[in-house]
Amino acid sequence: MTNVTDSKSEIQYLVNENTRKTDSEKTSAAFMNREVVEKVRHFHKSFPEYQVTPLHNLDELSQQFGLRHIWVKDESYRFGLNAFKVLGGSYAVGNYLAERLNVDISELSFEQLRSKEVKEKLGDITFVTATDGNHGRGIAWAANQLGQKSVVYLPKGSSEIRLTNICKEGAEVSITDLNYDDTVRLASQQAKENGWVLVQDTAWDGYEEIPTWIMEGYLTIIDEAMEQIADAYNERPTHVFLQAGVGSFAGSMLGYLVGKFGDERPMTVILEPDKADCLYQSMRVGDGKPHAVTGALDTIMAGLACGEPSKTSWGILKDYAEVFVSCPDYAASRGMRILANPLGNDPRIVSGESGAAVGIGFVSFVVQNSRLIDMKNALNLDQDSKILIISTEGDTDPDHYRKVVWDGAYPSF
Repeated sequence: MTNVTDSKSEIQYLVNENTRKTDSEKTSAAFMNREVVEKVRHFHKSFPEYQVTPLHNLDELSQQFGLRHIWVKDESYRFGLNAFKVLGGSYAVGNYLAERLNVDISELSFEQLRSKEVKEKLGDITFVTATDGNHGRGIAWAANQLGQKSVVYLPKGSSEIRLTNICKEGAEVSITDLNYDDTVRLASQQAKENGWVLVQDTAWDGYEEIPTWIMEGYLTIIDEAMEQIADAYNERPTHVFLQAGVGSFAGSMLGYLVGKFGDERPMTVILEPDKADCLYQSMRVGDGKPHAVTGALDTIMAGLACGEPSKTSWGILKDYAEVFVSCPDYAASRGMRILANPLGNDPRIVSGESGAAVGIGFVSFVVQNSRLIDMKNALNLDQDSKILIISTEGDTDPDHYRKVVWDGAYPSF
């Protein structure tokens, strides 16, 4: 690894030398193949609520930053739930029910799964999960749509607004006095004791199938984005910036890029909050194993406040991501303000702390701060760069969003 720290900016990054390994030495990303992508897309297109989410072109901001393109895929429009997580959760729930019916999910639509006949055949099922907010809301929505029950646990310090939004989807919800990773363990324990079905995007030894389905469910996002960029611009990105918690979302997006483009894929940059940077710290140790970050995980990027990497995504990230970045909270807050206050004719984007904000904020520092010229050069950011950033959530905590965007909370300097 190449480890670079800028003491003034507090942004740290690692250039990953694992990408130089031969294909036979790397983790296989074959489970993200085209057949799986098409199966996932077919399932999501069967939802009455399905629409392709917007891809915004920030032309004025690109010029300001000296870049060719900045595209932001806006998942705040997904199924009216203000975040992307429902894609993975619904696909995992769908796969679980399909297996119970002894039918491949490709043969089932969402409408069929929520039919009276299927409900009578399967009986009552309770899905349980731990969440920072968006994942739990997606599981609750999917369970409710299918006439099933859900139980959702949130970690200590979670927003009451996020709890309320999950309650509205029909779930039994509570905020624990535990951090995120211990809340996951609580959900797992409750599943075993009560005969519930755990639907978690964190994988560990012996619990890998459902997290893999969740990762596959996220593929709809990146496949839509690649189609939109190709259709509208006849281009493809040179860089993809991906925010990470346990790494399932980032691993899904990167696995797709590996499968589609191979060695010609865009440079992929993984971004984490510095108070919950388990992937960055695992790469820093450099022994090829995932390592946990412990403690309160106290960051404004609530959706990324995860201390333990997911087993199903770790191999893909450690072998194929070119750069890992540990970001302070002010990078996310700056990104939120930039997106909320667009230049010229650029569209206004409402992106929460764990959405596109950390990517936009990070890029803004790298291209505008002369002290970070080495970081800019390492990322090959120049006038030919075409950046894709995925805004995975809108203002899922509206009160906190206003504190940042209106009141200037977490200033950059």
